[in-house]
Formats: sequence, structure tokens, C-alpha cells
Amino acid sequence: MVVPAKRLSYSRSRKRRFQKEILKPVKLVGCKNCKALTLPHRVCIECGFYNGKKYIDDKSAKSKKNKSSTK
Repeated sequence: MVVPAKRLSYSRSRKRRFQKEILKPVKLVGCKNCKALTLPHRVCIECGFYNGKKYIDDKSAKSKKNKSSTK
């Protein structure tokens, strides 16, 4: 079994391990229906469309939006 020639310092090993934990920026895409920015593969909050189909009524989308903004 191969043994390392010198022991890695704590900071060097942590730098290497930390690369996986770095937060990546959120990627937003434009809604095909209303051009609002949304997360990919999610229903648009503004219009309720996803992949050309309507999944959320306008009334429920607006009421959810108003509830979240009042908190």
C-alpha cells in the first residue's frame, strides 16, 4: 500500500475538501409565456405555466404571491 511521503497540513486538506461545498449562483431562466425569470423546471409564479401548459390558476397564483409578500 502506498503511503504519502509527507503529511498534508490541516488547511491544505480542508481547502481541497471545501471545493465541493462552495455555493453556486442560482441560474434563472425566462418563462416562455410571460418572460418572467423563474427557476428551471418549475411552474412560473407570475402566469402559472410550465412547458406550455397551465398548472396554476391566476387567482391562486396572485393570492399566494400576496400572502408571501405580507409576511
